[in-house]
Amino acid sequence: MTNAETTGVQIVETDNLARYYLIRGLVAAGWVAAAVAVGRSHAAAAAILLVSYPAWDALANWFDARGSGGLFANPSQALNVVVSLGTAVAVAVALQVGMNAVLAVFGVWAVLAGLAQLVTGIRRWRVAGAQWAMILSGAQSALAGGFFVAQSGGAKVPTIIDVAPYAAFGAFYFLVSAVWLIIANRRRGV
Repeated sequence: MTNAETTGVQIVETDNLARYYLIRGLVAAGWVAAAVAVGRSHAAAAAILLVSYPAWDALANWFDARGSGGLFANPSQALNVVVSLGTAVAVAVALQVGMNAVLAVFGVWAVLAGLAQLVTGIRRWRVAGAQWAMILSGAQSALAGGFFVAQSGGAKVPTIIDVAPYAAFGAFYFLVSAVWLIIANRRRGV
């Protein structure tokens, strides 16, 4: 493959990744808007949103891995799919116990999903570049998860608004990554 062909293939792959990151960022931003608009005042809406967030993460990771060689070629994303699906079920169960239990489940998930995202970002750095935001996001997710677990044991009863900043940071990092890749591709294509 010539250098021009290699650059062309890399642009196509990173264009797909940029679109994926853009969709992830927009969905997360929409989730935050829904959490603030209806989730904090309607318990049923909050429950649906809290279960749907990790379920969406599982679907998104599956879709991304499928487009990147499959789950066997992307073990960190395969792990993220399994963990996120399990989390969606665990959140549904934890909702029957209380929001402190939900926050604890979200915390464990944030740690595991963050570490998986960190590994995926490091692995992709060589192929796609511009993964610093995903690596930072994964590390921050893991730290936030530890905070959630610690906070879940407190006397204060958390709400969906306690989870919303976590999703907002995720949206921010995905959108930054999308823009970064789009700009890098335009520079490469010149």
